[in-house]
Amino acid sequence: MTIDASSIFNAIVVINAIFAVLTVFREKRDIAAIWAWLLVLVFLPLVGFIAYAFLGRKLPKNRLFKLHKHVQMQLDERLNEQRSQLGHDDKTPADDVVRRNRNAVDMFMTTDSAFLARQNKVHIFTNGNELFHRIIEDIESAKKSIHIEFYTFYNDKIGNEIRDLLIQKAKQGVEVRVIYDSWGSMGTTRRFFKPLTEAGGHAYPFLNTRSVLLDFRINFRDHRKIVVIDGIIGYTGGFNIGDQYLGRKKKFGNWRDTHIRIIGSGVFGLQARFILDWNATSPRGQIDEGEVQAKYFPVTTTKGNVNMQIVSSGPDSDLQQIKMGYIKLITMATKYCWIQSPYLIPDDSVLDALRIAAMSGVDVRIMIPSMPDHPFVYRATQYYARQLAEQGVKIYYYGNGFMHAKTMVIDDEIASVGSANLDYRSFKLKFEIIAIIYNDNFATQMRVIYLNDISVSELQTPEMFDKQPLWLKFKQTFSRLLSPIL
Repeated sequence: MTIDASSIFNAIVVINAIFAVLTVFREKRDIAAIWAWLLVLVFLPLVGFIAYAFLGRKLPKNRLFKLHKHVQMQLDERLNEQRSQLGHDDKTPADDVVRRNRNAVDMFMTTDSAFLARQNKVHIFTNGNELFHRIIEDIESAKKSIHIEFYTFYNDKIGNEIRDLLIQKAKQGVEVRVIYDSWGSMGTTRRFFKPLTEAGGHAYPFLNTRSVLLDFRINFRDHRKIVVIDGIIGYTGGFNIGDQYLGRKKKFGNWRDTHIRIIGSGVFGLQARFILDWNATSPRGQIDEGEVQAKYFPVTTTKGNVNMQIVSSGPDSDLQQIKMGYIKLITMATKYCWIQSPYLIPDDSVLDALRIAAMSGVDVRIMIPSMPDHPFVYRATQYYARQLAEQGVKIYYYGNGFMHAKTMVIDDEIASVGSANLDYRSFKLKFEIIAIIYNDNFATQMRVIYLNDISVSELQTPEMFDKQPLWLKFKQTFSRLLSPIL
């Protein structure tokens, strides 16, 4: 009996399809991701399974972490002491904003135990040189502890400058801890941080991955950006540590991002998140829960006028807290909702929220880069931009370098600044953090910054999208098919 080539081919196709189905359905995932992975595995048999090994598998349950009740109890106690010290007054204009948006506050408390931190001072940075100048000043003045967590910590000029300063502080007896993501910090090895560890500091890749090559899960990256100095000063936003974030790379030119500096009880949220990430990452030298309150959450006498919640999300929870928060803020808007994100790959729920807001007469604007940094991601971003433009959303291409800010401002009352993009990856696959800020003055500052960015941006009309070449539209449509796994 002879077996012809077509029979062998058909058998291979059937076997591949069976393995594709078994592979995709063995783990719980949403229907969009199921179809996307089936498409890849069926039509790219060998390449598809290799890609799945790196991108498709879920994080092992034993690597996930939850908030320890003991830490939460101490944090709550410290917050009550903070409020007592400040002499909380619930009749300030900032508290009026909270009352008008109480259901949003309650939602974040329910989904992420995100306490409402009152009376903070917050400063906005949109320029990397100004931001890192201030961070370096704060590190230089640190007396007790320096906690740093970044997706990207590059071995370049600014990376070396900050590392060397951390070494200096460690030698002075200041507690220095660094978490970096091994994939986001490509090229930065443990050898880079060896002088810091020899000086008494600590530095580990997130979840203690041995190396990028041995990390078969490219997903589930630590995309958070956190700096906490002495438990008193905190930073979060979109900037990472690297020369390109200071506009030193010709590929991107000017780097447009948004970061904030916080003084007040809002820092407690950043500190709590860092401690949890550190204890999940560090193989030794974990932070003892018994010393959390006195050492890492000092009561400050700062009395500002900004109320905020620090919200984090990641694959350790199925709630997608930040995505839910974005949807809530979009649907709460009655006048305008202005968004900045380098990647625009929303799932159906976020897409519907944007459509509903625009069709309800809300001024919805989304600003994205005019240049790509990841080809497939950018084409998918263009696809959704074209779709939303056709439904009344104003799409702007930022024209003065690369737009990397992840911000949202609503009705001159609420604003969001953080690390999370408006895409699947930030919603489901990455560990993210954002600050939700309830303050009309802060929101107005964000609106003015947005208007300044519009002055160097170009509005993309539906007619402009229609005139795009067919080949470009094809690439956009094809990339969109892969959007659940980009």
